[in-house]
Amino acid sequence: MKMIPTFVIALLFSLSLKAQETKIEKSKYPPLVTFTAEQDHANMMEQLGIKALRPGPSGNESAPNHANYDESIANPCPELPDVLTTNDGEKVTTPEMWWDKRRPEIIEGFEKEVYGRLPQDIPDVKWEVEITDYERIGFTPVVAKKIVGHVDNSEYPLINVDINMVLVVPQNVKGPVPVLMMFGRPSLPAPAQPSAEDMVKINKTFKEVLIKDNPELEDVFKRYPAYEPIERDDPFAAFMQRRNQEPSPTERLIAAGWGYLTIDPSSIQADNGAGLTRGIIGLVNKGQPRNPEDWGSLRAWAWGAARALDYLETDSMVDAKKVGIEGVSRYGKAALVTLAFEPRFAVGLIGSSGKGGAALHRRVFGEAVESLTGTGEYHWMAGNYLKYGAEEATFGRKTGCDLTVDSHELIALCAPRLTFISYGIPEQGDAKWLDQKGSYMATIAAGSVFKLLGAKDLGVSNDYMKEEMPPVLKGLLDGELAWRQHAGGHTDAPNFETFIPWASKFLGYEKVPAMRR
Repeated sequence: MKMIPTFVIALLFSLSLKAQETKIEKSKYPPLVTFTAEQDHANMMEQLGIKALRPGPSGNESAPNHANYDESIANPCPELPDVLTTNDGEKVTTPEMWWDKRRPEIIEGFEKEVYGRLPQDIPDVKWEVEITDYERIGFTPVVAKKIVGHVDNSEYPLINVDINMVLVVPQNVKGPVPVLMMFGRPSLPAPAQPSAEDMVKINKTFKEVLIKDNPELEDVFKRYPAYEPIERDDPFAAFMQRRNQEPSPTERLIAAGWGYLTIDPSSIQADNGAGLTRGIIGLVNKGQPRNPEDWGSLRAWAWGAARALDYLETDSMVDAKKVGIEGVSRYGKAALVTLAFEPRFAVGLIGSSGKGGAALHRRVFGEAVESLTGTGEYHWMAGNYLKYGAEEATFGRKTGCDLTVDSHELIALCAPRLTFISYGIPEQGDAKWLDQKGSYMATIAAGSVFKLLGAKDLGVSNDYMKEEMPPVLKGLLDGELAWRQHAGGHTDAPNFETFIPWASKFLGYEKVPAMRR
């Protein structure tokens, strides 16, 4: 009988001990709950005592259950909660009353019923710059940094959260620059390429590795001695190819002397109900389902943006007092929530945000409260928000009209900071579903708070039921609260040309060329 070597026995014993230790270690923590979105949604309904929810409307106008687009029935409860009247009926007449009493009341309403509360024990984030690259965007030299935020998971090691983002700052200006933080997929814009000499070395080594793995390739490479498997990218050539096209938002920012930061929301919290026991929400809850007042994905993404701002406050190339937040669609909702709840952000560009963003909850036009309480979108909100889509429940029937707060008050929480509400047009794909009219009404109604705090609003009355939307391309840009509907689709890109000079003016920022060395 062949004997097993002693060192193999020792290795197997060591691995067995390690496996036992891992099992014992995991047993210290509550096991991860794995739900589908439907299961998690049902769990929240049970917690709330909801027996039946109303289904959300269809975006297809020819469907039997299509969304309402008739303005005559769009406002079942037209009187909005008065943003300048306290819960006990007192009129807010001074900034001090706003900051000390009314604003905290509104925040409480949104945290309890709409977006959820931040937990008391959210772990710290440790930021690490993984890559620093010197690149060019067009003719402009930039510094690009790939940055990862490692969230402390020592209290629950079964979940890892690493926040991914990329910061790009121009080098041709002196002094720290304003930065626009954007929700999206981060990537280095134009990674620096190896020199021609280095490419020769890379290709030589690559060929040798290929031949070693597949000796038949040696004859192939001999037949084509000049062939190089890896070609050097030319970012400048790519830029020249699109030089006659409209500049991208990031190109416009860099050309204006701004930096930008792209942060990945999915690295903070998944955009689905099945992910609510993972991500930062799952980490804090130790892998367990939410309670009704716990935060949803919108508030989690906003928390992640605030932590990214923590990093920017440590970067000498960034003017951390002039950092903005931007997003479109669901990320437009997140950008507005971020600006409302995190006072360190100086400016927001809120793109096509719809219900849950700038559009009024109690309006019945396009996207509905019932859309946000269904299994596809409920994870954006606090569990309590499901109550307002309830048809049958222990507490009775509720609708958006039962909410004590609405989106005009969310916009008001941003005052007196720079707030730019952006939409496109339905004809180009910014669907009526988003309720541009309802968002304009909310912006009008929020204006009274901007004026109370010494800022300018849209420059019209605050009568949200009578004021008509301005024509497309006519921006209302004279104040810290701004509105513009561009002629494009479901994007805010066409408004960057207007947004950047507007924000730069109010921030007091003028691009200053860097001194030549």
